[in-house]
Amino acid sequence: MSRHSIVLLPGDGVGPEVARAARLVLEAVATKFGHDFAFAEHRIGGIAIDQTGEPLPAETLDACVKSDAVFLGAVGGPKWDLAPKRPEQGLLAIRKSMGLFANLRPATVDDALIDRSPLKAEAVRGVDILIVRELTGGVYFGERTRTATTASDLCTYSVEEIERVARIGFEAARGRRGKLTSIDKANVLETSRLWRETVIRLHRDHYSDVTLDHGLVDSAAMKLITNPRDYDVIVTENMFGDILSDEASVFSGSIGLLGSASLGSSGPGLFEPIHGSAPDIAGQDKANPIGAIRSAAMLLRYGLKLKAEADAVEVAVAAAIVAGEFTGDLGGKLGTQATAGKIAARL
Repeated sequence: MSRHSIVLLPGDGVGPEVARAARLVLEAVATKFGHDFAFAEHRIGGIAIDQTGEPLPAETLDACVKSDAVFLGAVGGPKWDLAPKRPEQGLLAIRKSMGLFANLRPATVDDALIDRSPLKAEAVRGVDILIVRELTGGVYFGERTRTATTASDLCTYSVEEIERVARIGFEAARGRRGKLTSIDKANVLETSRLWRETVIRLHRDHYSDVTLDHGLVDSAAMKLITNPRDYDVIVTENMFGDILSDEASVFSGSIGLLGSASLGSSGPGLFEPIHGSAPDIAGQDKANPIGAIRSAAMLLRYGLKLKAEADAVEVAVAAAIVAGEFTGDLGGKLGTQATAGKIAARL
């Protein structure tokens, strides 16, 4: 028996519902494989602002740093849109404080749901992409200035920041189909020229067994829609990764289907579904929990190094989808918790 501590950050909107669903499946994994998972819930986002005045209370961060893995539901909502402190500040702060510099976002299409994709079936059949986004650098964390008539946001990258996220991309490609595409804007931006030079050198010195190609972000955005099967692993900087990973999320037909992992060089990772807090359906048992459950599988795989357990969750999810055991956004008849229950039962 192995023992692991998992911090749950339910957050706002549908976050508590999908976090509950993920926990149900993780508990089923613990029972099936003989593990002891100790769960602890803490506040983040809007609810944390309401109750403590801060989007990331010190006690939450402390608990996360001391855990083996962190699961996040969702943060944000219109209630805090004009507030002096925003829920999203808690998410950015926890990534920075925990050193979570790489975000892994799979973009896949289930054969059983291929007709729900907004793209033609022949374009998305067999799509299996992993986007690796740099998460703690670039324009999102650069110096900001503002006057009455001008504003600026500084984009800065170091060789070290580029190397560490590129390594994750190369290693991921080695374990998949052996192809890495680095996306930049090297024909215009100096940071992108440094990015490309660094990736080329790293490939030459350490990863020559991986096929490397490069793309400009504007043409890549087009190619991602017109020929997505050409991609295996994509690695890119913070803002480009934010945009491209959201673009790729439409392949599956529902943003509720996909999970993500945010990792650092050491310490616990953060795992969360890619959807937002969906306040319009919060508390109605309508939210699709599959993205959260797939995030739980990534927690098992990358956070706790439990490959067989992660595989089992992914097989159970795939079987539930084939059986039509899902929520209304996919044309199903089940609620959030019933969907999670079906998946847990398959374990």
